[in-house]
Amino acid sequence: MNLQRVALITPPYHSGVVESAGTWLNVGFVYIAGALREAGFEVDYYDAMALWHDWDEIKQRLEDFRPDVVATTAYTASIVHAVDLLQLAKQVNPEVVTVLGNVHATFCFDELLQADAATIDYIVRGEGEVTLPELLHCLNANDDPAKVRGLVFSCDGQIITTPKRPNIHDLDALPTAWDLVEWPIYKYFAKNDARLAIVSSARGCMSQCSFCSQQLFWEQSWRGRSPENFVAELELLSSRYGVEVAMLADELPTYNRERWEGILDLMIARQVPVKLLMETRVDDILRDADIMDKYRAAGVEHIYVGVEAGDQATLDLFNKETEVSQSKQAIDIINAADIVSETSFVLGMPDDTPESIAETVELAKHYNPDMAFFLAIAPWPYAELYPELEKYVATKDYRKYNLVEPVIKPNNMTMQELERELGKAAQKFYMHKFQNLHELTPWKQEFMKAVLKILVEKSYLGDQMRAMAKGDGKMPEEIKAMLKGSAMNGIQHPIPPLP
Repeated sequence: MNLQRVALITPPYHSGVVESAGTWLNVGFVYIAGALREAGFEVDYYDAMALWHDWDEIKQRLEDFRPDVVATTAYTASIVHAVDLLQLAKQVNPEVVTVLGNVHATFCFDELLQADAATIDYIVRGEGEVTLPELLHCLNANDDPAKVRGLVFSCDGQIITTPKRPNIHDLDALPTAWDLVEWPIYKYFAKNDARLAIVSSARGCMSQCSFCSQQLFWEQSWRGRSPENFVAELELLSSRYGVEVAMLADELPTYNRERWEGILDLMIARQVPVKLLMETRVDDILRDADIMDKYRAAGVEHIYVGVEAGDQATLDLFNKETEVSQSKQAIDIINAADIVSETSFVLGMPDDTPESIAETVELAKHYNPDMAFFLAIAPWPYAELYPELEKYVATKDYRKYNLVEPVIKPNNMTMQELERELGKAAQKFYMHKFQNLHELTPWKQEFMKAVLKILVEKSYLGDQMRAMAKGDGKMPEEIKAMLKGSAMNGIQHPIPPLP
């Protein structure tokens, strides 16, 4: 074989969740593209999702680039679109080699290959920077792909699973391909469409959350880049590509306090002009209470911590390894540092009722984050919690596993009732938040006004947000005017109907 041209393409899946806040690049492809290019391959980094391209546009790009290999990536909600993308690639060129990776394929390869072996030539399990170039070199040498670690593929009706590839230890040594990124499309809407990068300072998760995919994917391991290497990358992104805001893709950037504080110190000393958005654990915020001034001085503007549940029994079921009281303490610490605080609550469990959801909303008001989202639990088919929830699963349409649409039917609610209650929960929380907007610092007030505009005009919560303007005497007049004046015209990317 002579495989030289590789197209890395994101599937064009949208749900009105992450894309409501900004346009997010695929940092995994930045690393994969760098590794492929270093190995001698020509690469097209094609973020069809972020570009909002339809199938005709994707087909045209395939015809223009004429790849020998098409590789895509998928979390559970986007897996249907990912397979459709590979089917399209085969239609354009039946000889093209197709590759699928990321978390869903890593765990559900058997289901995928049984259904779509004619479409999916190879599945990469785990990290792909070493596996994918090695696979392509193997194929070009007409050698046996069963020799390549970290693969799954179908051969003569049998599914072949090769031995697991060890995780990459030295993250500092990984090549990147930032120059292939189509930078003008990546924007952070809440900060005047500032140019936005997604970056990675560490890989792994040491938590044991029973509903989550990350601790399974990383096998409860953790590796971090050196502070010098990571901060130098932020400086490069700022000076060469005009990046103003960077979102950390890390599940747990703060795991090693010494390393994390080293990053903050370098950011401060070098006055890196990049603002950081990040997530971390509640207990790491409690641990770092004494250095939150460094977080703020280093440019950390937004921290998400996963509260997930308001009662200890559910937290224990989720294996969060935190106490309910700690969540309030962590959010208070973030707020005291004048950093935007965000959290989420996972709802739609079998025993949930309208009353229990209403209680969660009241708890969210008490916790007082700047932003809170009330998410429908998505029981990933490979998660530890799945066997306990499987009998309540109402649909196997993975496109709905997006944390917006309920896929579990509670014992005492219909799916429609649950969806309605989730929307009402967000409406009640944000109504309370905007009624008390004056309690925030001036910069947070302006930020929250930008958030409201985004929620109204770009998110799946638009109807619920607009309804806040009706007959509420406590809402500030400025906010009422914003809500009443908001209309869907002029939206860059209206959210399509959910599948």
